[in-house]
Amino acid sequence: MSDATSDVQTMDALRLYVHERLCRHENLVAEQFALEVIPLTRKGELCGMQFLLRGPRSVRLGAVWASEHNQLYFYDARGERFHKEQLAGRIQVSLEAA
Repeated sequence: MSDATSDVQTMDALRLYVHERLCRHENLVAEQFALEVIPLTRKGELCGMQFLLRGPRSVRLGAVWASEHNQLYFYDARGERFHKEQLAGRIQVSLEAA
């Protein structure tokens, strides 16, 4: 597992980046598998986003963006974290926009 810094600045860029990273990890063609995005809330306030990619043969990959620390955590098909990244810029998003 490595720590890295990514220069993602918008929610759309974050979605695209996570989708490409998860597909690349399992050698999946990104156009064939959709990314599900689930807002995570705490006391009615957005605190992050969960990303879920369902691949072939019941493969499930995931990622979580923790807004408080502005970090991305990537999980493989076994549910084990394989990568962690610190985002360079803050991503401003409201619960309505998610």
